[in-house]
This record gives sequence, structure tokens and C-alpha cells, in this order.
Amino acid sequence: MAELSQRQRQILYACVSEFVSTGQPVGSRTLARKGIDLSPATIRNVLAELEDAGFLRQPHTSAGRVPTDRAFRIFIDALMELEQLSAEAHARIQARFSEITPGDNVMRETGRLLSELTGAAAVVVAPRAELTLKHLRFIRTNPGEVLAVLVMSNGVVQNRFLRADVTEDELLRLHNLLDDVIEGRTLGELHDLFDRRLQSERVQADSLKKRAFELGDAAIAGIAEARADLVIEGRSRLLDLPEFADAGGTKAVVSALDEHERIVELLTATMDAKGTAIVVGEEAGELGGGQLAIVGASYTENGRAAGTIGVIGPTRMDYPKVVPLVTATADAMSAYMDRNKGAKAALGSKGEPRTFSSGSSGDGPVPGGGRRDHEE
Repeated sequence: MAELSQRQRQILYACVSEFVSTGQPVGSRTLARKGIDLSPATIRNVLAELEDAGFLRQPHTSAGRVPTDRAFRIFIDALMELEQLSAEAHARIQARFSEITPGDNVMRETGRLLSELTGAAAVVVAPRAELTLKHLRFIRTNPGEVLAVLVMSNGVVQNRFLRADVTEDELLRLHNLLDDVIEGRTLGELHDLFDRRLQSERVQADSLKKRAFELGDAAIAGIAEARADLVIEGRSRLLDLPEFADAGGTKAVVSALDEHERIVELLTATMDAKGTAIVVGEEAGELGGGQLAIVGASYTENGRAAGTIGVIGPTRMDYPKVVPLVTATADAMSAYMDRNKGAKAALGSKGEPRTFSSGSSGDGPVPGGGRRDHEE
């Protein structure tokens, strides 16, 4: 913000606020009528300065200016003042969560409520299950290659090919070494364990143990512990907005809302942020062609981040209004989770165990047990 003068900040704030309100390019005369104590000519000069600095753009030569993603980011981080949550909205949130019973679909009810409150599409990500690894086996395929077969505690099977030159006898011994440390640990715990073992001089001096832990770590690298369940409510609210009224805008929104994995990824990132996080335009990558924004906050269970709640809308979203609503809904969800310890099972219906594959059929062999080597 040091790069902007007080006058530039004043004009930028007014320009963003007006664009959020109307969705139309903002001109100097419009701002002058909004009570800015500057002449239209002076306002025009400041608008030109902000355009040169990358905060505004002019769709057409004769049109006013519209804020860029950079302008929205500065508005969000340094200029806007959040609205106070109204007593009506607070009461509505509390009443809805008091009506939800553990047998209801909490995710869908929460999404509907947030969509109604914000007038945008709402998204809710269920808690990720703490899945553990039951079995890990390596199968020789082509020379210099093995197939790693991982079976998770919920029955999900994941396969991946790895470069490794090992004999059948070596594989048997590798399995015996790994069996004792794998079962009952999450992928994150296993990664930490393998990393510790590989740093020890004892393992570095033992070629078989070193190979076992290197292959084990390579097998679990980059594999998600669980696929998050996602609910989206209020899709039509986005499609009704004027910026998405044409065929291109409609297609961009529909495609964006189908990118569940990307939405989950963006929302999950808010779990690492303090408070409510906002992703604007191109910060979300190709999602919605850079025309969308996401406001997200995590909800907790027993004080630990469990899932996320958010809103997807246009970049000209009314952030001062939306942020408190998302925050309050996430807080109410946290309180609900603590009141209903079994609520996690009721967040949504779970399908049959899914099978994922990478370069092979998901119906790969389900490995059996092996001798345990009790080294920790």
C-alpha cells in the first residue's frame, strides 16, 4: 500500500465499491456524484494513474474503468471494512443449526443456508478421514520396474509403477521389513517414519533396509489419504449474474463448478490460514477463466480443523458482507460438530469403497500378510 497515495487509495476504494455494487465500469463523474470532494478532472487523472499501475483497466476507450485482480487483492487486504454480522443473520444461523439432527445431511443443510445468506454458490467440504495403510506389496512387472499396490483401511486400492531393479527373493525380504511398520499408520505418519529411518546411520549401512524404506516412501509419495466429499448449493445464483449471462460466461461457471478436485484443493488451503481466506480471480488458476473468487473458512472438531466452508462468486463479490457470513457459519458448524460427536458419519452418504489406479487396472492383487520384523 506504500506505493499508493492517500488520494489514490480513496479513489481505488470508491471505484471497487461502486463496481461491486453495479457491475458496470466506473467513470469519474459517477465517483464525483458519490461525494468524493475532488473535481471530475482530478478523479480522471487519478483513475489514469491507477490504470497505469495495473489496478484498473478500461474495457473500451469511451468506457469507465473496472478493477483488476490486483485492485481486489489490495481492497481485501488493506482497504475494506467488514460489516458487522446482523442480529437477524446471527439468529438465522443459530436457528438452522439447532434444527439439524445427526441424521440430517449436515453438509447440504449448511450449504443451503450459506447460499441463501450470501446469494452466491456455497461449497462445503466434509472432514477428511484419517485413513491408514493396511497392506503394501511390490510386484515385479518389466525389467527395472515394479508395481506398488497399496490397500487403505477403507478398502481403497491404489496402484502405481516405480523404477526399481529387485529380485523376487529381495522383494520377500523387503515385504517382511515393511510389514511391521506399515499397518495402522497414516500415509503422513509413514512418510515421517521412513524419513527418520533413512537418516539413521544404521539404515544407511544396511542396503536392504535402505532399499525397503526408499521404496516404501516412493510408493506413498503424492497419494492422497482420502478423497474429500464436496457439496455445492446455489449453482443457479451464479448463472443468474449478468457477467455470466452469455454463453461463454455460463460455460465457464458450469465448468468451474464441475472441477471438484480443484475446488477442494483451494478450500483445503484455507485450513492452513488463520481466519477466513479469500482467493480472487487468477489466484485460482484457470478456475472459471479467472472470473471467480472463493471465500473460505475451516470448521473444527475438538479444536482441530476438520473441513471447510466457502462461497464461490464473481470477483466483484461483496466481500465486506460475505466474509462475516462465511466466518459465522464456519463457527456455527464447529459448535455443531462439538455438540454432536457422531455428526461426522452423518455429513453425507458414503458410497462403496472406491478403487483408483495409475497405469493399471484397479483390480490388482490384494496382498496377504508376511513375517513381522519387530524393529522400530
